[in-house]
Amino acid sequence: MVVFAGQGDARRSLSLLWRAEVATPPRTGPGPKPRLTVDAIVAAAIAVADEEGMAALSMRAVGDRLGRTAMALYTHVPGKSELLDLMYDAVHAELTTSYPESDDWRAPLTAWACEVLELYVRHPWVLQVSQARPVLGPHEYANLDTLVRLLGATGLAAGTVRRLVGTLFPLVQGSARTVADARRAATATGSSDEEWWAARSAALTELVPDFAERFPAVIGLEREAAPEPYGAHDGQEAMPYPEREARETFRVGLGVLLDGVEAARAGRS
Repeated sequence: MVVFAGQGDARRSLSLLWRAEVATPPRTGPGPKPRLTVDAIVAAAIAVADEEGMAALSMRAVGDRLGRTAMALYTHVPGKSELLDLMYDAVHAELTTSYPESDDWRAPLTAWACEVLELYVRHPWVLQVSQARPVLGPHEYANLDTLVRLLGATGLAAGTVRRLVGTLFPLVQGSARTVADARRAATATGSSDEEWWAARSAALTELVPDFAERFPAVIGLEREAAPEPYGAHDGQEAMPYPEREARETFRVGLGVLLDGVEAARAGRS
């Protein structure tokens, strides 16, 4: 399920995102002035999406969580499209926007990538918001500005920095998506990872007896770089295999990418 941001009224959405002065629609019904706020509505909507997923998000569900009707929310937020933009931008406020000045450009870039990964894992619904059209909110821009400043410290040309921005975000998002999917796979399908792999490995061995001969490079890689097995590790229950693999892939991939940045800096000098 992919959701596109910015589908609501452009002026109203941006006014809410940036908390600009916007005329409040006049009240036409009886009763006291509403006590709801935009921030309270957004926080409740994030809670719904975190706990139940994007599919469960609706103005009615948010209203129920706040003990109000959906209609009461419309005084503050025009609709679900504008609410989604506000939610997306709000969670990005959790990210660090300043790092200590240092000659070591690599450490803060690594810290940035790891923190963004954890943000996406905490709020997996964010990964369903397409990057084809940005939200254009202040916290989204603050995160982007932070990354541009960290990459700027490498001394690389502006054009290269621009493309690195476009490379780092998909790397983090892809890894976070795999972690998030790994965490929900068993619940969503009703079978554990061990059960799923055991059943399919047995069937594949029976149905494709020449698998190793047909795909020698894959088999060779598995033999030379086999991952750790399931089970206890250092006296504690190990992280589930798919999540562990996703996190290790992220760590290695990020490291190789930053090695490339270092090589580009050396070539530039």
